[in-house]
Amino acid sequence: MIPYSISKEEINELPLGQFEGEIFLIDHRDDVGEVVDFLENEDIIGFDTETKPSFRKGQFNHVSLLQLSTATQAFLFRLNSIGFPNELRNLLEKDNLIKVGAAVHDDIKALRKLTTSFHPNSFFDLNDELKKVGFHNVGVRNLSGMVLKIRISKTEQVSNWEAERLSEKQLRYAATDAWACLEIYKVLRDEGFLDTLINP
Repeated sequence: MIPYSISKEEINELPLGQFEGEIFLIDHRDDVGEVVDFLENEDIIGFDTETKPSFRKGQFNHVSLLQLSTATQAFLFRLNSIGFPNELRNLLEKDNLIKVGAAVHDDIKALRKLTTSFHPNSFFDLNDELKKVGFHNVGVRNLSGMVLKIRISKTEQVSNWEAERLSEKQLRYAATDAWACLEIYKVLRDEGFLDTLINP
């Protein structure tokens, strides 16, 4: 039984959960094409981004990391090192590949600042769409609690995503967010929650 709302207390009682699959960090442009070729064969992937936090008024940072995940593999692209290559942009513009995230419009807005032309296609925003079918709480942490019955740690959220070397904890956190979006979507789809959204 999947509830439509959850409290912080209820989340805190859940077991910690995270992505347990393989994580690939892509910080050289030469490696992008091979990963994109692989992901193009998927029907649906999890999507998220991370940006180095700015604690000073008026300070702005570009997207540092783009995360794309299958059920068993997560690919983390260090955009602060490789930019926003055409192959990656084309992947996010593909019509027949569903990209599932939460608060996607913020991520897309940030990615648009990296290029002169970006026309994202087939994104499914859990936050926006699930409100339409009655969910009171959204966001990856809340939805993971309600749908996947796990508690996701957010301790790395405001860490330095432009550090020379990302820690294992940062990599696992980044991979978990994208993976969780994909898993939430699949569970809700399989249980019929998304019928009115994807088969109108």
